[in-house]
Amino acid sequence: MTDTPDTPTEQRAAEAAAIRRRWITLGEMLALLAVSISGLTLYLNWSDKQDERAEKAIASRQASVRAAKLILNARADGDDRLLLTPAAADQIVQSQTFLFPTALNIAAVSTTGEARIEARWFDNALKRARDKDKLPDNSVGDEKLPVFITTRFVVNGEAREDRAIYDIGYGISGRWLSGHDVTLRGLSLVTREMGQSPATRVDARWAAVVTARN
Repeated sequence: MTDTPDTPTEQRAAEAAAIRRRWITLGEMLALLAVSISGLTLYLNWSDKQDERAEKAIASRQASVRAAKLILNARADGDDRLLLTPAAADQIVQSQTFLFPTALNIAAVSTTGEARIEARWFDNALKRARDKDKLPDNSVGDEKLPVFITTRFVVNGEAREDRAIYDIGYGISGRWLSGHDVTLRGLSLVTREMGQSPATRVDARWAAVVTARN
């Protein structure tokens, strides 16, 4: 059983002590709340930084994947020459090798420095192949010559290699006295997926072009 103060003075002292205890309890609660809020703030800051680091890592990986993929753009330099440039400005072409369909019976062509395609590499062989396959003397629209291009390039100081099949767009016009002229028009990416050997894929695409034109 709790003793009850007998005098007003003792009662006031007891009430003051009780008030102090309540203030101490409230102070402890506020301190605990402050610690909890501080801890939550630290956790949220840490979580945000983790998310930010993860996002940066993902962005970096995506940028690396994009940098590894080369897409060549072509610009006509006269009728018989195409100048090639990467679609990404930070990619620098070092050298290229061009493999043409077996039907043309020409060796692969390699370049160093200036990325380009020249009609003189294959125009006579192309005319003979077209004649053998009985393709029209004059093109109605853009003709297609498949070619396998291996491009060695540098991006962000790192050497990389791209291997892909492209279609060279060209036109051909026939003249009875002066023969035929081949005009280069552009370049179009076909595929990078190489389930078969590059030569087999290029030959298959040339056969499809011949079939479509006959």
